[in-house]
Amino acid sequence: MKKMISWNVNGLRAVMGKNFMEDFQKLDADIFCLQETKLQAGQIDLDLPGYHQYWNYAEKKGYSGTALFTKEEPLNVTYGMGIPEHDMEGRVITAEFPDYYVLTVYVPNSQGELKRLPYRMEWEDAWRNYISELDKKKPVIYCGDLNVAHEEIDIKNPATNHHNAGFTDEERAKFSRLLAAGFVDSFRMLHPDAVDEYSWWSYRMKARERNVGWRIDYFVVSEKLKDRIKDASIHQEIMGSDHCPIELCIE
Repeated sequence: MKKMISWNVNGLRAVMGKNFMEDFQKLDADIFCLQETKLQAGQIDLDLPGYHQYWNYAEKKGYSGTALFTKEEPLNVTYGMGIPEHDMEGRVITAEFPDYYVLTVYVPNSQGELKRLPYRMEWEDAWRNYISELDKKKPVIYCGDLNVAHEEIDIKNPATNHHNAGFTDEERAKFSRLLAAGFVDSFRMLHPDAVDEYSWWSYRMKARERNVGWRIDYFVVSEKLKDRIKDASIHQEIMGSDHCPIELCIE
């Protein structure tokens, strides 16, 4: 059994002062994926005995960024999608293992007034093509902050958020199209009717205390692996970021 964790830490240096190492040790994952590390090379020295560390940094300082820590050394690791205009923000790491690929991804946010929605649509098409090509070679497990609440069950207040970044018809349709290309949302597959299961809360209006949240962090798995999914859960009890960690256990 392999245990995987994904967590948008919203600034790794910030979360280091909020029990990150204790949480990391407690979760004890075989593969631990981060998003929004907000780091450049050399800005943190993370001592993680027993783990191989891989980092992808954005060119812009203090922005975006991903990391992948794994007990088992991958066969190969690549950074980005191989498309220069999409690879400047440190959003993707691909680690190849004998049975499958594991990817950590931080999907672009469409932002206020949806000013980045057109770019997000381009990114979505490039991403779907990228993982579909990988999936032809071996199955794919990708995780991260996908910046979309897929269905109304995935958000506390669907009615008032239809035109907001992360819950637009366009973003949700892209995710539907991706799943239709041969992938499953592991959490929703195991917990089709689970409500109030969120992974992100606004810092405003005591949203987390009231559990007024969004489920925008996912483990998405190739359909051909779905019978090996044993558990998928959301660690709402772990603080430190505006997102909480999510977990996948796979045979």
